Amino acid sequence: MNRALIVIDVQESFRRRPLWEAVNRPDIAARTVRLVDAARAAGDLVVWVLHSEPGSGTPFDPVSGHVRLMDGLEAAAGEPVLTKTSRNAFTTTELQRVLTRHGVGELVVCGIQTEQCCETTARIGADLGYGVVFVTDATATFPIAHRDAPPAVRAGLDVAALLADPRTLPADAVTERTEYALAGRFARIASLDDHVAAAGVD
Repeated sequence: MNRALIVIDVQESFRRRPLWEAVNRPDIAARTVRLVDAARAAGDLVVWVLHSEPGSGTPFDPVSGHVRLMDGLEAAAGEPVLTKTSRNAFTTTELQRVLTRHGVGELVVCGIQTEQCCETTARIGADLGYGVVFVTDATATFPIAHRDAPPAVRAGLDVAALLADPRTLPADAVTERTEYALAGRFARIASLDDHVAAAGVD
């Protein structure tokens, strides 16, 4: 069974938002490099996914110039780079066609955000019949504002207020809930160190 590493939204757009200062894993690009190196060494397919919001006027708008991989990441020749406009990597891309063409039966998921694009991709991948490995500590996310918080807080524009609000769900709690939801249902949870070690790459 062939395997594919799906690298989701590890892009400059996130670093251009005020909320980036609250990210739980600011070294996500370096963590991603370790997974990519392991995948390439194992002969696995690496698929890069970017998130785009055309016309939004945000860092996710293609005209911003930020819808690109973070520094230190680069697709090798032959590695697909897909652009999505949904919160999962399947619905608005040719991902399933790419995976079918390469005979892929197992997905390894990493990227940004843990509970949004990464989790949603894992769930849909499982529903489509793929085995899914979710490398949680090679994903990154942010604290989540309470639904009744002011709009600027919910939008991640007022980071100080977000972090000061006792109703805010911390990033660690977001990550823990994602693992609880996925484990044994949609994915196998793996650590970065364990997954890389299993691939025989340090």
